[in-house]
Amino acid sequence: MTSSADPASPAGPAGPVSPVSPAGPAALAPRLPSPLQELADDRFTRRGLRLLLKRDDLIHPELIGNKWRKLAPNLQAAGGRTIVTFGGAYSNHLRATAAAGRLLGLSTVGVVRGQELADRPLNPSLARCAADGMRLHFLDRTTYRRKAEPETLAKVLTAVGAREAHVVPEGGSNALAVRGCRALGAELGAHADVAAVACGTGGTLAGLAAGLPPGRRALGVPVLKGGFLGADVRTLQEEAFGGRRGDWSLDERFHFGGYARTTPELESFAADFTARHGVPVERLYVAKLLYALAALAAEGAFARGTTLAAVVTGRPFPDES
Repeated sequence: MTSSADPASPAGPAGPVSPVSPAGPAALAPRLPSPLQELADDRFTRRGLRLLLKRDDLIHPELIGNKWRKLAPNLQAAGGRTIVTFGGAYSNHLRATAAAGRLLGLSTVGVVRGQELADRPLNPSLARCAADGMRLHFLDRTTYRRKAEPETLAKVLTAVGAREAHVVPEGGSNALAVRGCRALGAELGAHADVAAVACGTGGTLAGLAAGLPPGRRALGVPVLKGGFLGADVRTLQEEAFGGRRGDWSLDERFHFGGYARTTPELESFAADFTARHGVPVERLYVAKLLYALAALAAEGAFARGTTLAAVVTGRPFPDES
């Protein structure tokens, strides 16, 4: 374990940290339910399919997409305590947590994978975290892999001076988050036969599937390779609900090499989708989801008359579209 970096300024892009709001995250006025947008896209319509976008990227300008749904119950549970969470150098989750801390006046600590980053200039993603008041603590990769072990976690909390903190796991996926994402399934249940979401840690899929009514199913598109996510989703549902919930499955073919990996083909697809529909396409998650749905449609994976809903969980950072 190694060094911490204090933010250069407690003020974020929207101004200084505000006092803790007694109303909790609801005081941030999220746009819920998030909008549902139907697209006319011939890759789907010519196969008798409807494509809807569930615009979770419009829930809140700074706590975007599934980050709102997963963070809000954890922010409430924190009860004003420091929040300690984990992520990589380009983590959307770290940025959302830092923004929530600034907006609600909560102290946040981001434990970042990679001790070697401690002595380098902050990349734009971590710089935003620091500007929002998050204290960054860099951890060597071997220790980071053991972060969930009680002894390792205790040492991390001691090192950052926050032994009584509310701890949120990497990606924000815990039982609280999964229960928070159940509302996503409830919002989509009357509108879509198949609700699809890109998956990192699996919390959104676990909650989405649990919230869908009988006869609807959830499809997860992992953005990491390795084949481990099914077990993780089952574990999350057991922790949140006591057992498996809903009809869900994974298609592991569309990770494009792994997390934060892309290819010219995926870049071209995302740029074309934005040009067709005017929707900014985030590359690490959303592009892979939309590409997967188009490929599955071409394969005849969905029966004619099926309505598909793609959950837009984020938008590009920095704006790349």
